[in-house]
Amino acid sequence: MIPTITAFESSPDRGRGQARDMRVRWALEEVGQPYDVRLVSFAEMKQPAHLALHPFGQIPTYEDGDLALFESGAIVLHLAERHAGLLPDDANARSRAIAWIFAALSTLEPPIVELGMAMLFERDRSWYEERLPMLRDRVRTRLGELSRRLGNADWLDGAFSAGDLMMVTVLRRLHASGLLDEYPDLAAYVVRGEARPAFRRAFDAQLAVFTAASRS
Repeated sequence: MIPTITAFESSPDRGRGQARDMRVRWALEEVGQPYDVRLVSFAEMKQPAHLALHPFGQIPTYEDGDLALFESGAIVLHLAERHAGLLPDDANARSRAIAWIFAALSTLEPPIVELGMAMLFERDRSWYEERLPMLRDRVRTRLGELSRRLGNADWLDGAFSAGDLMMVTVLRRLHASGLLDEYPDLAAYVVRGEARPAFRRAFDAQLAVFTAASRS
């Protein structure tokens, strides 16, 4: 049986690959697992059928037989544990790769998302100009720490893993802010991730959805 994921019928990121289904698409492409995509509208995401899969009414979801999952990190970890290619064979290295998945989602993503939301939705608020430097500095703190850990390495812990996949997708959310340019090693790290053939296939697939929606 081919698993099915859900994605935005019309993505608010305008096909830039920042919606969280991109992470799952990339993981599926990395492990060579065919998949189907069911597109959902914002209205459908709040209906009982979708809420039964994702209690918070978001995307992506993942269905494979009698298994239904939500949360992109949980789905990527599930795929990595069941297919070769995204987690090392060595037990300790495997655990470290999983730790990087959690670091991307729990340590890096929250301040990055908070900055992005402010830039999108708070520009007309009286506190925006005062708050923005604080938000940017919070992100810089995390980027500096990550940069020191990455150093001159290509990937976070040896070979490319699900931890890198998740971290690259989180860092890509900074493109509009310009902050990534302040850390050339991290910018190059993201470029390496984006150059992977599996990433390109996943990106092209989600971009095709936006392109088709914009023409209709």
